[in-house]
Amino acid sequence: MKRRFDVIFLISGLVVQVLVFLLAPAHWLSLVSGLLGITSVILCSQGNIWTFAFGFGQIITYAILCWMERFYAGIVMNVFYFLTQIYGIYAWRQRLVSHQQSAVSNQQSAIIVPRTMAIGQFLTLCAAVAVVSVGVGWLLSLYTNDTQPYLDAITTLFSVAAQILLIMAIRQQWWLWLLVDVLFVAMWINAGNWSMVAQYTFWCINCVYGMLRWKELATK
Repeated sequence: MKRRFDVIFLISGLVVQVLVFLLAPAHWLSLVSGLLGITSVILCSQGNIWTFAFGFGQIITYAILCWMERFYAGIVMNVFYFLTQIYGIYAWRQRLVSHQQSAVSNQQSAIIVPRTMAIGQFLTLCAAVAVVSVGVGWLLSLYTNDTQPYLDAITTLFSVAAQILLIMAIRQQWWLWLLVDVLFVAMWINAGNWSMVAQYTFWCINCVYGMLRWKELATK
């Protein structure tokens, strides 16, 4: 049943992405980035290491879109993503365990074993990132023509923090991703790119799914 839900959830996300692109056409890279991104985050919520394979494609296409919209902090963020994805594959491989998908077929898959960060550490991390984000946003507003400097900075810095937690396989990453994705929805609404709005809206839903799934994986 869970396996069937995973497949339906993935197909639903891809279909929504295509429909939004057809109804509100944008640059073709928006569709490609959205399809790759949805596949990547759903695999991540399942604890599947193949998330990194689709992630590389999404990072490259999204960085180009950020350049087109002059979201400069977003470009830096995706360079960071690309480099950390390489290490992420190694880090996740160290925490993979064999998991039986079906009692009938006896199929085995490799899934991640999550960690949990102390609440105090997590709140301290969030506060530090928020302070630095305001400073970066101020610098962007002074020295660049960034169209949304503070929102760009906040989404970038919290994304960096979330990516580090993802690589370390820490469950609280999903709370940061949820915050980031909500802000990205607002940012791309302002930019008028509805394909990206659809992607990040779906990512918000996936964050909730990821929280529940990783809690289950940690318990097991």
